[in-house]
Amino acid sequence: MEFQDKQLKCVDCGTDFVFTAGEQLFFHDKQFKNEPKRCKNCKGKRVAVLGSGHGQSYAKTETRTNCSQCGKETTVPFRPSQGRPVLCRECFQQKRQIASA
Repeated sequence: MEFQDKQLKCVDCGTDFVFTAGEQLFFHDKQFKNEPKRCKNCKGKRVAVLGSGHGQSYAKTETRTNCSQCGKETTVPFRPSQGRPVLCRECFQQKRQIASA
């Protein structure tokens, strides 16, 4: 499939920008269905304001659990998966130091 540069209009500032053949190929490879709506400047501003979460705010997950090594109650910033050990901060740091030695 051969792509050619395309002129598009930014929905935020109204200026014309080029949707290059290379960008179109990238969009095609990633199976993106929609063309870009914003020029690079407006997209950059939008990302800066919204953050890289694409407008979605994610609540920080904290789970109370017991350390698999010492048994101490701790909180971890993720939801533990079954069958995998969960370590408290101290045991995690110890294991990290041993691994790097």
